[in-house]
Amino acid sequence: MKISSLAILALGLMAAPAWADGDAAAGEQVFKKCAACHSIADKANRVGPSLLGVVGRKTASVEGYAYSDAMKAYGATGAVWDEKTLNVYLTDPKGTVGATKMAFAGLKDQADRDNVIAYLKSKM
Repeated sequence: MKISSLAILALGLMAAPAWADGDAAAGEQVFKKCAACHSIADKANRVGPSLLGVVGRKTASVEGYAYSDAMKAYGATGAVWDEKTLNVYLTDPKGTVGATKMAFAGLKDQADRDNVIAYLKSKM
C-alpha cells in the first residue's frame, strides 16, 4: 500500500508544471508594475508590446509594435524570450538592450522575476 501511494505521489510531482520555481499568483501582483505599459489579457499593444504569449516568442516580433532599433538588433540575433533571457532582461533592461524604449529600471529581486515569469508563462 505504501509503495503505490509513493508511486502516485511521484507521478503527481512529475506532472507538475516546469515553472514551479515561481508562483504565478504572486507574479500577477508583481506584474502590476508592468501593466501600465504592457497588456497581458489580449494582443493589444500599449506603450510597450503585448506580453500575451511572450514566453517562447522571438524577440521584437509583435506585429504592429514599433520597436527601438536596439531591440530590433537584439531580435535579429535570434534571441527568444525564454526563462533565461527574460530573467536577464528583467534584471536590467537597459543593461541588456542599451537603447531599449523600456524606461523601467528592472526587477532586482530574483523571487519577483521568478514569479512574474511564472505568471507570463501562465498566459500563453
